[in-house]
Amino acid sequence: MQRWRGLEDIPQDWGRSVVTIGSYDGVHRGHQLIIGRAVERARELGVPSVVVTFDPHPSEVVRPGSHPPLLAPHHRRAELMAELGVDAVLILPFTAEFSKLAPADFIVKVLVDKLHAQLVIEGPNFRFGHKAAGNVQLLTEFGETYDYAVEVIDLYVSGEAGGGEPFSSTLTRRLVAEGDVAGAAEILGRPHRVEGIVVRGAQRGRELGFPTANVETLPHTAIPADGVYAGWLNVDGEAMPAAISVGTNPQFDATERTVEAYAIDRVGLDLYGLHVAVDFLAYVRGMLKFESIDDLLVAMAADVKRCSELISAYERG
Repeated sequence: MQRWRGLEDIPQDWGRSVVTIGSYDGVHRGHQLIIGRAVERARELGVPSVVVTFDPHPSEVVRPGSHPPLLAPHHRRAELMAELGVDAVLILPFTAEFSKLAPADFIVKVLVDKLHAQLVIEGPNFRFGHKAAGNVQLLTEFGETYDYAVEVIDLYVSGEAGGGEPFSSTLTRRLVAEGDVAGAAEILGRPHRVEGIVVRGAQRGRELGFPTANVETLPHTAIPADGVYAGWLNVDGEAMPAAISVGTNPQFDATERTVEAYAIDRVGLDLYGLHVAVDFLAYVRGMLKFESIDDLLVAMAADVKRCSELISAYERG
């Protein structure tokens, strides 16, 4: 899959293509439906499929300080899109100048002049251009002039976790923030993932017999609510069952919020400085302060046992 950053990266001889545009944070099941349809139609038409997305998130430029928590960094989104069969991803730097581009100018500069769109696939609520003035109706009207078609794909409606709302990144972020990682996974089609570099922490886990990887998460990451979770610690392609702690560690009156993962039954791991990923499968309990260290150790042993049970049950299907 080709990856371009900016319009200037698009090959000069690029021909016609099927295009879909959006932030696509998380590449959730609704996104997968749209992107999958773009890939399918591109293959039918014998042209490549292109996903256009933005960096940073448009809201950070339009309303500084309002950057939403991210469900997936750009490299992860690209991986997920490649798995769906996308041929190229175009990341457009979203600047103040770019935000002022009128919808008609966006269509001409991006879709027509550079990507030579033959077909554009979007969800019904797609908006674009200055002050989000463009919509699928306008996109369709311009298609008659610039020789491209538009296909609108309805989004899935989520199940019990979302209360019947359409699948969306906003809903997924809310569920993650509430600690409902199972509900988030229902929308994402996979467990929510947090990535970062393993750094040295207070090393209390090692002293207590449960050495953890202290993950310095990427900026703007959507981190689940404080608590203990079952999941996996992913290192160099290996997914290790893990008990995960999110919070400030109230037992020791700490103040810094951390994400720490204990790789269950793994001994002698040296992960410092490595980029790892933590997948959240299920919420186990809230973050508590115990009467004594002994009580904490009993709780930690119970947490690990419960996490092992949840992971085993999930892996058995």
